Amino acid sequence: MVENKDFRHIVRLAEADLNGNKKLLSSLRKVKGVGFSFANAICTVSGIKADKQVGSLTEEDIKKLTDVIKNPEKFKIFSWLYNRKKDFATGKDTHLVGSELKLQKEFDIKHLKKIKCYRGVRHSQGLPVRGQRTRGNFRHGRTIGVRRKGLKTAASGDKK
Repeated sequence: MVENKDFRHIVRLAEADLNGNKKLLSSLRKVKGVGFSFANAICTVSGIKADKQVGSLTEEDIKKLTDVIKNPEKFKIFSWLYNRKKDFATGKDTHLVGSELKLQKEFDIKHLKKIKCYRGVRHSQGLPVRGQRTRGNFRHGRTIGVRRKGLKTAASGDKK
């Protein structure tokens, strides 16, 4: 098999290392904050074929993809594809990826805890937030069950 000189096996794109042998559409989904629909929109707007191998992309293609991911409003991607709609600090629709998304999610949880809303209280107590039942599930870290009577009598029998 003849290798292309420009082919790269690992490509760095938007704070993620992508496998160069995979197709662009599936590799874009490895970026935190990019799902199937957003990856499809990125491929359509940038004009790069979705079935092209990531390792064969040029530097210009990678720069264009990074620009589309970081600034989707500049390329007129629909706002309903963004992962942050009506931010309560700014009121704008934005799309966050990578460490920005992780950091903003942590700030949102801290904000919920600070204002002591129901979701914030559930987060602070370490309980499920979205209405799941807790009787049988979410019981980690605590022992549950009945203490046997036999152990107590055996222990008291040794003292006599």
